[in-house]
Amino acid sequence: MKKLLYIVLDGLGDRPIKDLGNKTPLEAANKPNMDKLALKSNMGFVYTVGEKIAPESDVAVISILGYDPHKYYTGRGPLESFAEGLDMKDGDLAYRINFATKEKSSDRIIDRRVGRNLTTEEAGRLAEEINRKVRLNGATFKFKNTIGHRGVLVIKKTGGRLSSEVTNTDPAYEKEGVYGVAKEVFENIVQVCKPVNGRENSKEAIEAANLTNDFLKKSTAVLEESPVNMEREKQNKPIANLILTRDGGERLPKFPNISKKFNIKFGCFVEMPVEKGIALLTGMDIVELPLPTKDLGGDYTLRAGKVIEALGRYDALYIHIKGPDEPAHDGKFREKLTSIELIDKYFFGNLLPKSPLKNTVFAVTSDHSTPCEIKAHSEDPVPLMISSSGIRPDGIESFCERNAKKGSLGKLIGPELMPLFVTYIK
Repeated sequence: MKKLLYIVLDGLGDRPIKDLGNKTPLEAANKPNMDKLALKSNMGFVYTVGEKIAPESDVAVISILGYDPHKYYTGRGPLESFAEGLDMKDGDLAYRINFATKEKSSDRIIDRRVGRNLTTEEAGRLAEEINRKVRLNGATFKFKNTIGHRGVLVIKKTGGRLSSEVTNTDPAYEKEGVYGVAKEVFENIVQVCKPVNGRENSKEAIEAANLTNDFLKKSTAVLEESPVNMEREKQNKPIANLILTRDGGERLPKFPNISKKFNIKFGCFVEMPVEKGIALLTGMDIVELPLPTKDLGGDYTLRAGKVIEALGRYDALYIHIKGPDEPAHDGKFREKLTSIELIDKYFFGNLLPKSPLKNTVFAVTSDHSTPCEIKAHSEDPVPLMISSSGIRPDGIESFCERNAKKGSLGKLIGPELMPLFVTYIK
């Protein structure tokens, strides 16, 4: 049986950009190593959750790991809270949160991510202040920062349960059933949390909404007086004076163990809390990595080396690389292109010479498209290539969205991928 390297480049998919000669960043990038794989690959295109769905990363990753998200998904909040070691029982309400910047005199949001320059250390000090100073009537909570502007919040009703059937306060995302869906267009105003349509009379949803709004109001008061933000103001940096909540869940998902499901031993390389939560809950071993640095070339070189080291211990490695997604969310298409080129040079360039195709199946795709023009996740499919010895390649010379639609694999849906990969390795 061959080894599987399942490589997911976060937010890789895009749309043609005029300034790139009507090419996508992936299409325009100089990526000789991925294109070398492309020549030996079968290609296709993937709707990671379903057509006409702009998925968030969590539900997309669950889907492309072979799980039906309609059956298993319970919200992003529980996944990230579990990854961070927060205690959560059924009936507790867990959110993914962002620190954000708003106008002090109104609910207008200036920056949903505090300029992307809030350090993890600063966020930790802010979280400590909130946990120490904020109190909720009839409930307790635990608030924890994760990486940069990101964090998690778990609210526990004293002697009762809360419902996750409440709306987001983050205007960039809305709930469609249990799913969080990215909005292409939205007004940058803090939203009031309220029960979703059809649950207006639910006592558990009303209490959840009231507690969420109370937390936001009280935490803003603490944040605006924080020494951390006073220092940021002196440095002309945006202040973190707002918590935005989204993707609440009231229970943990119960996934079948992935190694037993596909009869192969899985390890994984994950960076973000949501990916770590999914990995832990699906039973994958997590290969420990140092936190990413500003030296992307060094980071990707290190990760390639770690993959080569770990390959002997596992039948399959799931490797999630954040790279292209962040510049796409900021509309920086040239930075996205550069990210792709760095991944090709330092990750694939160091990995391919030491992972011969005769022993390895390379599956390269993405969890979702993040077009730079809209600065958000979109409904667009993502490209896929599967490369190994013993297959009849499509003979396509370059890996990109346009070429993927010409491939022999055709159109696929996320949960179809893992069973397909198993046929290649076995």
